[in-house]
Amino acid sequence: MIRPAQSPKHASATLRQTVATMSDRLVASGMRYDAAPFFPRESVEALVEAGLHRTFAPPESGGEPFEDATAENAALFDVLRGIGRADLSLGRLFEGHVNALKLFAWHGSPEQKLWLGQKLAEGRLLGVWATEPPPGVRIEDGRLNGRKLFASGAGGLGYAVVTAKTSSGHTQLVVVAGDDGARADLSGWRVRGMRATVSGSYDLSGLACAPLTLLGPPDAYAKEPRFTAGAWRFTAVHLGGIEGLLAETRRSLSEPARADPLQRLKFAEAVVATRTAYLWVREASARAAIDSTDAPAFVQMTRGVVERAGLDVMELAA
Repeated sequence: MIRPAQSPKHASATLRQTVATMSDRLVASGMRYDAAPFFPRESVEALVEAGLHRTFAPPESGGEPFEDATAENAALFDVLRGIGRADLSLGRLFEGHVNALKLFAWHGSPEQKLWLGQKLAEGRLLGVWATEPPPGVRIEDGRLNGRKLFASGAGGLGYAVVTAKTSSGHTQLVVVAGDDGARADLSGWRVRGMRATVSGSYDLSGLACAPLTLLGPPDAYAKEPRFTAGAWRFTAVHLGGIEGLLAETRRSLSEPARADPLQRLKFAEAVVATRTAYLWVREASARAAIDSTDAPAFVQMTRGVVERAGLDVMELAA
Protein backbone atom coordinates (compact mmCIF):
# COMPACT_ATOMS: atom_id res chain seq x y z
CA MET A 1 0.00 0.00 0.00
CA ILE A 2 1.34 3.44 -0.93
CA ARG A 3 1.31 5.75 2.10
CA PRO A 4 0.84 9.51 1.79
CA ALA A 5 4.04 11.52 1.70
CA GLN A 6 5.06 13.10 4.99
CA SER A 7 6.29 16.67 5.37
CA PRO A 8 10.09 16.89 5.74
CA LYS A 9 9.92 17.96 9.39
CA HIS A 10 7.40 15.28 10.33
CA ALA A 11 9.30 12.51 8.53
CA SER A 12 12.61 13.46 10.14
CA ALA A 13 11.09 13.82 13.61
CA THR A 14 9.37 10.43 13.36
CA LEU A 15 12.50 8.65 12.18
CA ARG A 16 14.68 10.38 14.78
CA GLN A 17 12.34 9.11 17.48
CA THR A 18 12.40 5.61 16.02
CA VAL A 19 16.21 5.48 16.15
CA ALA A 20 16.34 7.10 19.61
CA THR A 21 13.94 4.49 20.98
CA MET A 22 16.23 1.62 20.00
CA SER A 23 19.52 3.41 20.70
CA ASP A 24 20.30 1.76 24.06
CA ARG A 25 19.63 -1.65 22.54
CA LEU A 26 21.95 -0.93 19.63
CA VAL A 27 24.73 0.35 21.92
CA ALA A 28 24.62 -2.78 24.09
CA SER A 29 24.55 -5.25 21.21
CA GLY A 30 27.17 -3.25 19.30
CA MET A 31 29.66 -3.63 22.14
CA ARG A 32 29.13 -7.38 22.22
CA TYR A 33 29.43 -7.86 18.47
CA ASP A 34 32.58 -5.76 18.18
CA ALA A 35 34.24 -7.74 20.97
CA ALA A 36 33.38 -11.10 19.35
CA PRO A 37 33.52 -10.06 16.45
CA PHE A 38 30.44 -11.25 14.56
CA PHE A 39 27.99 -9.87 12.03
CA PRO A 40 25.48 -7.91 14.20
CA ARG A 41 22.35 -9.97 13.51
CA GLU A 42 20.38 -8.80 16.55
CA SER A 43 21.06 -5.17 15.69
CA VAL A 44 19.99 -5.75 12.08
CA GLU A 45 16.83 -7.41 13.36
CA ALA A 46 16.08 -4.28 15.41
CA LEU A 47 16.31 -2.14 12.26
CA VAL A 48 14.07 -4.57 10.40
CA GLU A 49 11.50 -4.65 13.21
CA ALA A 50 11.34 -0.84 13.04
CA GLY A 51 10.96 -0.93 9.25
CA LEU A 52 14.04 1.21 8.71
CA HIS A 53 15.51 -1.27 6.23
CA ARG A 54 12.84 -0.41 3.66
CA THR A 55 12.06 3.21 4.53
CA PHE A 56 14.46 4.52 1.86
CA ALA A 57 13.69 1.88 -0.76
CA PRO A 58 11.93 2.80 -4.02
CA PRO A 59 8.17 3.23 -3.44
CA GLU A 60 7.63 0.32 -5.87
CA SER A 61 9.60 -1.83 -3.41
CA GLY A 62 7.61 -0.69 -0.37
CA GLY A 63 9.66 2.40 0.49
CA GLU A 64 8.45 5.67 1.99
CA PRO A 65 7.09 8.16 -0.59
CA PHE A 66 8.82 11.36 0.53
CA GLU A 67 7.82 14.73 -0.90
CA ASP A 68 11.09 15.07 -2.80
CA ALA A 69 14.77 14.16 -2.69
CA THR A 70 15.55 17.02 -0.31
CA ALA A 71 13.03 15.75 2.23
CA GLU A 72 14.32 12.20 1.86
CA ASN A 73 17.94 13.22 2.39
CA ALA A 74 16.99 15.30 5.42
CA ALA A 75 15.35 12.25 6.98
CA LEU A 76 18.20 9.96 5.97
CA PHE A 77 20.70 12.41 7.47
CA ASP A 78 19.05 12.01 10.88
CA VAL A 79 18.78 8.22 10.62
CA LEU A 80 22.42 7.70 9.61
CA ARG A 81 23.62 10.04 12.38
CA GLY A 82 21.48 8.26 14.95
CA ILE A 83 22.60 4.76 14.01
CA GLY A 84 26.25 5.82 13.74
CA ARG A 85 26.03 7.41 17.17
CA ALA A 86 24.83 4.12 18.67
CA ASP A 87 27.06 1.73 16.72
CA LEU A 88 29.51 2.69 13.97
CA SER A 89 29.64 -0.86 12.59
CA LEU A 90 25.88 -1.01 12.20
CA GLY A 91 25.91 2.49 10.71
CA ARG A 92 28.40 1.38 8.07
CA LEU A 93 26.28 -1.64 7.16
CA PHE A 94 23.08 0.39 7.01
CA GLU A 95 24.71 3.05 4.84
CA GLY A 96 25.79 0.33 2.41
CA HIS A 97 22.24 -1.00 2.41
CA VAL A 98 20.87 2.45 1.55
CA ASN A 99 23.46 2.75 -1.22
CA ALA A 100 22.14 -0.48 -2.73
CA LEU A 101 18.55 0.76 -2.43
CA LYS A 102 19.52 3.91 -4.33
CA LEU A 103 21.07 1.87 -7.14
CA PHE A 104 17.82 -0.09 -7.46
CA ALA A 105 15.82 3.15 -7.48
CA TRP A 106 17.94 4.68 -10.22
CA HIS A 107 18.66 1.66 -12.39
CA GLY A 108 16.28 -1.14 -11.46
CA SER A 109 13.62 -2.46 -13.83
CA PRO A 110 10.02 -2.89 -12.56
CA GLU A 111 10.71 -6.61 -12.18
CA GLN A 112 13.88 -5.96 -10.17
CA LYS A 113 12.12 -3.47 -7.90
CA LEU A 114 9.42 -6.07 -7.26
CA TRP A 115 12.12 -8.62 -6.40
CA LEU A 116 13.73 -6.10 -4.05
CA GLY A 117 10.40 -5.52 -2.29
CA GLN A 118 10.05 -9.25 -1.71
CA LYS A 119 13.52 -9.52 -0.21
CA LEU A 120 12.95 -6.50 2.03
CA ALA A 121 9.70 -8.08 3.22
CA GLU A 122 11.82 -11.08 4.24
CA GLY A 123 14.02 -8.76 6.31
CA ARG A 124 17.09 -8.93 4.08
CA LEU A 125 19.83 -6.30 4.09
CA LEU A 126 21.93 -5.47 1.03
CA GLY A 127 25.35 -3.97 0.48
CA VAL A 128 27.55 -2.58 -2.29
CA TRP A 129 30.98 -4.13 -2.90
CA ALA A 130 33.30 -2.44 -5.38
CA THR A 131 36.86 -2.78 -4.04
CA GLU A 132 38.87 -5.70 -5.45
CA PRO A 133 42.42 -7.02 -5.87
CA PRO A 134 43.93 -7.22 -9.38
CA PRO A 135 42.88 -8.31 -11.95
CA GLY A 136 39.40 -7.60 -10.57
CA VAL A 137 36.04 -9.34 -10.87
CA ARG A 138 35.11 -10.30 -14.43
CA ILE A 139 32.10 -11.73 -16.20
CA GLU A 140 33.18 -14.80 -18.18
CA ASP A 141 30.79 -17.12 -19.98
CA GLY A 142 27.84 -15.81 -17.97
CA ARG A 143 29.51 -16.26 -14.60
CA LEU A 144 31.57 -14.14 -12.24
CA ASN A 145 35.25 -14.75 -11.65
CA GLY A 146 37.20 -13.01 -8.87
CA ARG A 147 36.70 -11.68 -5.37
CA LYS A 148 35.93 -8.46 -3.53
CA LEU A 149 37.90 -6.85 -0.70
CA PHE A 150 36.58 -4.75 2.20
CA ALA A 151 33.19 -6.32 1.52
CA SER A 152 31.22 -5.01 4.51
CA GLY A 153 28.78 -7.64 5.73
CA ALA A 154 30.56 -10.49 3.93
CA GLY A 155 28.79 -13.73 4.79
CA GLY A 156 26.06 -11.94 6.74
CA LEU A 157 24.18 -9.73 4.27
CA GLY A 158 21.36 -11.19 2.27
CA TYR A 159 22.58 -9.74 -1.02
CA ALA A 160 25.20 -7.41 -2.42
CA VAL A 161 25.41 -5.26 -5.53
CA VAL A 162 28.91 -5.79 -6.96
CA THR A 163 30.87 -4.31 -9.84
CA ALA A 164 32.27 -6.60 -12.55
CA LYS A 165 34.07 -6.03 -15.84
CA THR A 166 32.45 -7.25 -19.04
CA SER A 167 34.40 -8.72 -21.96
CA SER A 168 34.25 -5.29 -23.64
CA GLY A 169 35.82 -3.58 -20.62
CA HIS A 170 32.70 -1.89 -19.24
CA THR A 171 31.64 -2.03 -15.59
CA GLN A 172 28.39 -3.88 -14.91
CA LEU A 173 26.43 -3.96 -11.64
CA VAL A 174 25.46 -7.49 -10.62
CA VAL A 175 23.27 -8.57 -7.69
CA VAL A 176 24.64 -11.61 -5.84
CA ALA A 177 23.89 -13.54 -2.66
CA GLY A 178 26.11 -12.25 0.15
CA ASP A 179 25.35 -14.73 2.93
CA ASP A 180 27.55 -17.70 1.96
CA GLY A 181 29.96 -17.97 4.85
CA ALA A 182 32.16 -20.39 2.91
CA ARG A 183 32.93 -17.63 0.40
CA ALA A 184 33.86 -15.07 3.08
CA ASP A 185 37.35 -14.65 4.56
CA LEU A 186 37.26 -12.34 7.60
CA SER A 187 40.72 -13.12 8.93
CA GLY A 188 42.27 -9.84 7.81
CA TRP A 189 39.62 -7.48 9.22
CA ARG A 190 40.61 -6.31 12.72
CA VAL A 191 39.74 -2.60 12.73
CA ARG A 192 39.04 -1.59 16.32
CA GLY A 193 35.51 -0.32 16.86
CA MET A 194 34.43 -1.47 13.38
CA ARG A 195 35.11 -5.20 13.54
CA ALA A 196 31.42 -6.09 13.47
CA THR A 197 31.16 -4.82 9.90
CA VAL A 198 33.03 -8.07 9.04
CA SER A 199 34.52 -6.26 6.03
CA GLY A 200 36.54 -9.19 4.74
CA SER A 201 36.96 -10.62 1.27
CA TYR A 202 34.23 -12.49 -0.60
CA ASP A 203 34.81 -14.96 -3.44
CA LEU A 204 32.33 -14.46 -6.28
CA SER A 205 33.78 -17.08 -8.60
CA GLY A 206 31.20 -19.29 -10.27
CA LEU A 207 28.14 -17.21 -9.42
CA ALA A 208 25.78 -16.97 -12.38
CA CYS A 209 24.84 -13.66 -14.05
CA ALA A 210 21.20 -14.18 -14.99
CA PRO A 211 19.38 -11.27 -16.70
CA LEU A 212 17.50 -10.40 -13.50
CA THR A 213 20.80 -9.99 -11.63
CA LEU A 214 22.21 -7.39 -14.04
CA LEU A 215 21.31 -4.01 -12.55
CA GLY A 216 21.23 -1.10 -14.96
CA PRO A 217 23.23 -0.50 -18.13
CA PRO A 218 27.04 -0.83 -18.29
CA ASP A 219 28.98 1.93 -16.51
CA ALA A 220 25.92 3.10 -14.55
CA TYR A 221 27.67 2.75 -11.17
CA ALA A 222 30.13 5.66 -11.44
CA LYS A 223 27.72 8.12 -13.03
CA GLU A 224 28.24 11.64 -11.72
CA PRO A 225 27.27 13.65 -9.77
CA ARG A 226 25.58 10.85 -7.83
CA PHE A 227 28.66 8.67 -7.44
CA THR A 228 30.90 11.20 -5.68
CA ALA A 229 28.11 13.21 -4.06
CA GLY A 230 26.65 10.05 -2.51
CA ALA A 231 29.64 9.88 -0.17
CA TRP A 232 27.81 12.36 2.08
CA ARG A 233 25.95 9.37 3.50
CA PHE A 234 28.93 7.75 5.19
CA THR A 235 30.11 11.12 6.49
CA ALA A 236 26.74 11.28 8.28
CA VAL A 237 27.51 7.94 9.94
CA HIS A 238 30.93 9.20 11.01
CA LEU A 239 29.33 12.40 12.31
CA GLY A 240 27.11 10.26 14.51
CA GLY A 241 30.18 8.52 15.91
CA ILE A 242 31.80 11.87 16.68
CA GLU A 243 28.63 13.07 18.40
CA GLY A 244 28.53 9.86 20.43
CA LEU A 245 32.11 10.35 21.60
CA LEU A 246 31.38 13.97 22.55
CA ALA A 247 28.33 12.92 24.58
CA GLU A 248 30.30 10.17 26.33
CA THR A 249 33.09 12.64 27.14
CA ARG A 250 30.58 15.03 28.69
CA ARG A 251 29.10 12.23 30.83
CA SER A 252 32.58 11.17 31.98
CA LEU A 253 33.83 14.59 33.10
CA SER A 254 34.45 14.78 36.84
CA GLU A 255 33.26 17.77 38.85
CA PRO A 256 36.82 19.16 39.20
CA ALA A 257 37.27 18.87 35.43
CA ARG A 258 33.99 20.69 34.83
CA ALA A 259 35.22 23.53 37.03
CA ASP A 260 38.68 23.72 35.42
CA PRO A 261 38.85 26.52 32.79
CA LEU A 262 41.41 24.64 30.69
CA GLN A 263 39.31 21.47 30.63
CA ARG A 264 36.21 23.51 29.78
CA LEU A 265 38.16 25.12 26.92
CA LYS A 266 39.14 21.70 25.54
CA PHE A 267 35.55 20.51 25.73
CA ALA A 268 34.37 23.68 23.97
CA GLU A 269 36.86 23.00 21.16
CA ALA A 270 35.42 19.51 20.80
CA VAL A 271 31.90 20.96 20.62
CA VAL A 272 32.98 23.40 17.90
CA ALA A 273 34.61 20.62 15.86
CA THR A 274 31.53 18.44 16.15
CA ARG A 275 29.14 21.22 15.25
CA THR A 276 31.29 22.23 12.29
CA ALA A 277 31.13 18.67 10.95
CA TYR A 278 27.35 18.68 11.48
CA LEU A 279 26.86 21.84 9.44
CA TRP A 280 29.04 20.60 6.58
CA VAL A 281 27.34 17.19 6.36
CA ARG A 282 23.87 18.73 6.53
CA GLU A 283 24.74 21.07 3.67
CA ALA A 284 26.33 18.23 1.68
CA SER A 285 23.14 16.18 1.98
CA ALA A 286 21.07 19.10 0.72
CA ARG A 287 23.33 19.73 -2.27
CA ALA A 288 23.45 16.06 -3.19
CA ALA A 289 19.65 15.91 -3.14
CA ILE A 290 19.31 18.40 -5.97
CA ASP A 291 22.28 17.05 -7.99
CA SER A 292 23.92 20.48 -7.90
CA THR A 293 27.00 20.81 -10.10
CA ASP A 294 29.22 21.57 -7.13
CA ALA A 295 27.88 18.71 -5.00
CA PRO A 296 30.78 16.30 -5.74
CA ALA A 297 33.42 18.91 -4.84
CA PHE A 298 31.51 20.01 -1.75
CA VAL A 299 31.11 16.42 -0.54
CA GLN A 300 34.81 15.76 -1.07
CA MET A 301 35.60 18.78 1.11
CA THR A 302 33.07 17.53 3.66
CA ARG A 303 34.93 14.23 3.91
CA GLY A 304 38.07 16.14 4.91
CA VAL A 305 36.20 18.31 7.41
CA VAL A 306 34.60 15.29 9.09
CA GLU A 307 37.89 13.39 9.24
CA ARG A 308 39.62 16.37 10.86
CA ALA A 309 36.74 16.79 13.32
CA GLY A 310 36.92 13.12 14.27
CA LEU A 311 40.66 13.27 14.90
CA ASP A 312 40.33 16.50 16.90
CA VAL A 313 37.52 15.18 19.10
CA MET A 314 39.35 11.91 19.77
CA GLU A 315 42.49 13.81 20.83
CA LEU A 316 40.55 16.29 22.97
CA ALA A 317 38.49 13.53 24.59
CA ALA A 318 41.67 11.66 25.51
